[in-house]
Amino acid sequence: MRSAWSGRDRLCAGALELTRGDGMRGGGGSVSEQLVFTASAGDADPHTRPVLFVGLLSNLQKLTWAQLKGKLEPRVSPEVWQTALSTLNPNPIDTCSLWLNYAVVAALPSKVSRHNSPSSAHFLTRLIRNCSSGRTNQCIVLVCEYTEVFASACAVTRAFPLFTRRTGLLEPGEKLTVTVEFILVGENTKPLTESVLTCLLNAAEGIRLAARIVDTPCNEMNTDDFLAEIELVGSELGIIPTVIRGEELNHKGFGGIYGVGKAAVNPPILAILSHTPEDATQTIAWVGKGIVYDTGGLSIKSKTYMPGMKRDCGGAAAVLGAFRAAVKQGFRENLHALFCLAENAVGANATRPDDIHQLYSGKTVEINNTDAEGRLVLADGVSYACKDLKADVILDIATLTGAQGIATGKYHAGLLTNSEEWERACVKAGQNSGDLVQPMVYCPELHFSEFTSAVADMKNFVADRANAMSSCAGLFIEAHIGFDWPGIWVHIDMASPVHTGARATGYGVALLLALFGRATDDALLNLISPVGVNFATEGDNTMENCCKKRRLV
Repeated sequence: MRSAWSGRDRLCAGALELTRGDGMRGGGGSVSEQLVFTASAGDADPHTRPVLFVGLLSNLQKLTWAQLKGKLEPRVSPEVWQTALSTLNPNPIDTCSLWLNYAVVAALPSKVSRHNSPSSAHFLTRLIRNCSSGRTNQCIVLVCEYTEVFASACAVTRAFPLFTRRTGLLEPGEKLTVTVEFILVGENTKPLTESVLTCLLNAAEGIRLAARIVDTPCNEMNTDDFLAEIELVGSELGIIPTVIRGEELNHKGFGGIYGVGKAAVNPPILAILSHTPEDATQTIAWVGKGIVYDTGGLSIKSKTYMPGMKRDCGGAAAVLGAFRAAVKQGFRENLHALFCLAENAVGANATRPDDIHQLYSGKTVEINNTDAEGRLVLADGVSYACKDLKADVILDIATLTGAQGIATGKYHAGLLTNSEEWERACVKAGQNSGDLVQPMVYCPELHFSEFTSAVADMKNFVADRANAMSSCAGLFIEAHIGFDWPGIWVHIDMASPVHTGARATGYGVALLLALFGRATDDALLNLISPVGVNFATEGDNTMENCCKKRRLV
């Protein structure tokens, strides 16, 4: 009898005792829930706590009955377990019921391509969403290698979003618990330590924070609401954010952020959270696009393309979730999180096509498409990171172009960088975290001419839509720090991976933690981080940071 757990897409949350209820900001509806990562979930009759075993078929076959019986007896016998394994034929996945809908075993793809994550993270998330047990506590047992623990935990987390405004899901005060146990196979089979579980907790909280912000509609998540989320994280970490808001942006020369958001009821904001530990050797800046809603401005979107534009703040949400987790994990370098917040609204004060704005870089931009607004706010953000924060590494992340999904697909974010080493590192970090990325063409000498203007330094939208649109959009951002800037610049366009169906994925949090993992003392993040090479950058000796040794963190 083949089956899957009944129900799907129920709300369960947190990690290692994270609990959110409707008394907490943004908790969503009337649900209180928690998700627990553990090295041992303990024994329970599957009738009272449904259980799902997930892993490669070859790994599931390595399990002994002694490892299983406490979660299956008295409902399932060793013979039923072996029979179930013999019937599994993952193509790409397969499930088999062991006892009604209360005990299920599921096999992940036996092989993945070189552009996928070895953890099969996307299949894992999809499987768990389809196999949620509904209104009851449940246990998920992941059978994997130690190197896949981080990506697998993040994949499970994505299956349980926080935000909802549906009523009547649970009785008042009722709580659901999803307990996730890891059984390790391969070279390292030791139980997970408390430090590893804490790392998974912080990553899960960051992913679910980012997804909740992205899922929340603009009537509850305008620029001021987003700022409140930033301030809440800052308060938790003991950091007071720097905030430049409204007309102050205009007075200080942030023509990009101000120009995009000036027509909205809630003013545009540039907010910065700065983590500056002693003994730091370099400065890293993460810049997130935070368009809380994108109508397209006067170049207005159609009625079919506008729904879903609450997700246009996905980059800033990812930066917030990743920053919180990174600092909690003891980030050793200077880390600045920049949030470029605006609502691209239609109004009497909206930017018009043909308007010319001077951005924080000092460069002038002729607006020929008000729906190409994300690059304008990010240009101000990276300029500030370069000029004021003296960053050695600048990474911007954004739901930037609809063309990204055409260029690199629904699952892989588009990657653009001025460093071949970092290009390889980002791809590997994506595979190790489940937040996949794929390089786009980086060739400014051929592509930047798309922005040629007769009356300003550049236009904000390409002349030819058929000429590497997503790459060109990234180059527009880089132009505001300079193509000859000697530091590291990375651009992540995650317009498609920011969501799957109607729900946000929290994309970007796991990627940033994996990419910069060696800037922490955490053993798991150090293991999955692909970078760590020291190298020198030559450049203009008048630049303050050019004489530093810039290393991959």
